[in-house]
Amino acid sequence: MRAIACYGSTSISITYMWQANIKDINGKRQIFCDWRRKFVRLTPEEWVRQQVLHALVDNTGYPAARIAVEHPIQVGEVQKRCDAVVMGEQLQPLCIIEFKAEAVALSQKVFDQVAVYNRRLQVPFFIISNGRTTYACRVRENGYEFIEQLPTYEELSSNEP
Repeated sequence: MRAIACYGSTSISITYMWQANIKDINGKRQIFCDWRRKFVRLTPEEWVRQQVLHALVDNTGYPAARIAVEHPIQVGEVQKRCDAVVMGEQLQPLCIIEFKAEAVALSQKVFDQVAVYNRRLQVPFFIISNGRTTYACRVRENGYEFIEQLPTYEELSSNEP
């Protein structure tokens, strides 16, 4: 695997103002996922996913209907899933979003994970977040560039073919 160069780094602040629908089902904590339209197990990573996705929709104008959660991709002979992918009007991928639990550092390993997914999806942007720290990056020919704010849906769409 080829190393990915990165240029600069700027963490982005996200405001969370969403009311979660949480309940116990069969003795297990569950959270309602609007994208999957069902209750799913409430893990630390799932909590971050729900918080960030709702912030993107509520604060940044991403259309909820254009966000695919647990988006399947084929990487070589292995079936993988992106945590979330923002789709364009023609339903082509525009942005990969990778979530980690708050306790998980956003290390080079996380960026490498997104790079593997992007070999297949070829998106112009990606976002990674653990809820406390969020990075947004523009994909460049030889790596990626940190950007200072979350791209709007219009910015993502302006890169559509």
